[in-house]
Amino acid sequence: MTPQLLGRIDYRPSYAAMQAFTAARSADTPDELWICEHPPVYTQGLAGKAVHILNPAEIPVVQTNRGGQVTYHGPGQVVAYPLIDLKRAGYFVKEYVYRIEEALIRTLMHFGVTGHRVSGAPGIYVRLDDPFSHAMRVPRKLGSDLEEKGSEPFRFAAGSDPISSNPNFSGLGKIAALGLKVSRNCTYHGLALNVAMDLEPFSRINPCGYQGLQTVDLSTIGVCVAWQEAATVLGRKLATYLAP
Repeated sequence: MTPQLLGRIDYRPSYAAMQAFTAARSADTPDELWICEHPPVYTQGLAGKAVHILNPAEIPVVQTNRGGQVTYHGPGQVVAYPLIDLKRAGYFVKEYVYRIEEALIRTLMHFGVTGHRVSGAPGIYVRLDDPFSHAMRVPRKLGSDLEEKGSEPFRFAAGSDPISSNPNFSGLGKIAALGLKVSRNCTYHGLALNVAMDLEPFSRINPCGYQGLQTVDLSTIGVCVAWQEAATVLGRKLATYLAP
């Protein structure tokens, strides 16, 4: 699976293209990995509640069929859409989520940043006090790795995102988000890594449905990297960790 760097494209056509690709694919269709960035847009998941969109102003809100709540896409963010036949790949949705998160963690590690999982809240987070520390975050809820989640209640939303009603975000900022859809064992939608963005639009929503959740990017925590480089590294890590 070779990453395709598509540059900046509007969200609606990319959404339509993902749906069309997935609907038309057969058992022999090769998997693809699209990487792009979008002009400013809020996207709302199937479970999305209007109360989490506080003040969109001039930024359009697009209803989608992915899992999760509202998120923001904009310039300076690397968005990746893995289009994978999970049956052929040989793993299920929970492992798919884990592999995506691992690719994000390894991408951050490439730039010297330590990424963390939060039990019941898909995505990757960094310690606000020291994003570069390898020390284990404390206090730590049981289940910070996917394998541990069987020990506490969690569920899958319609878009196959494992979610919890009480995740622990203390001392953390969110740097990467997931929003997934699986149709006939084939994936679309995907993930977003914040590189060097205008973060103000995140303040107009409750990101991923969590009031007060702080959003950061690599630039905010002191890592200067070009979009192209971040996209290339993330694409390479995804291709590695999503391989059968």
